[in-house]
Amino acid sequence: MPARVPDRVLIAGLTGSGKTTLARRLADRWQLTHVEIDALFHGPNWTPRSEFLDDVAGFAATERWVTEWQYTSKGAGEILEPRAELAVWLDYPWRVARRRLIRRTLSRSLRRTELWNGNREGSLLRLVSRDPEENILAWQRKTRNAWRERMPDALARNPQLTLVRLSSPAETEAWFAALPVRVER
Repeated sequence: MPARVPDRVLIAGLTGSGKTTLARRLADRWQLTHVEIDALFHGPNWTPRSEFLDDVAGFAATERWVTEWQYTSKGAGEILEPRAELAVWLDYPWRVARRRLIRRTLSRSLRRTELWNGNREGSLLRLVSRDPEENILAWQRKTRNAWRERMPDALARNPQLTLVRLSSPAETEAWFAALPVRVER
């Protein structure tokens, strides 16, 4: 952990690992603005928003934020990575992220929870689709090792980033419990 509380934080991890939950908690602890990057990307009817990269650049230029480290292939990484100070990688076993994703997907589907821009989790029948663009479980399986492949290059490109790699929810809880609270003067 850096000597001072970081101002700009990226949270990496497999789909369902808990990136958004941790981002919200860090935002509260460190008085950061949490920008949920999915909300910037997904427009109505799950269509990508044309303003996405402009919105990412807008919040990345501010002084204090935390967000999920996603959409790197869409250009968000090139904007966020050079500004970030801390990267937290939730490198959990696949079965942990899988269980969390199933629980989250079922809950959102059954409750018809509105997510971003009027979108809701699709029908539970989508969970049996073989199309990874339609089936969040297939997407998770397809991207299972993405961060293990991507992280070394991301760190090499961004030597200012301090990496905290957490391998279990228990390790994350212990790390979080030991974090200082930002105190404004």
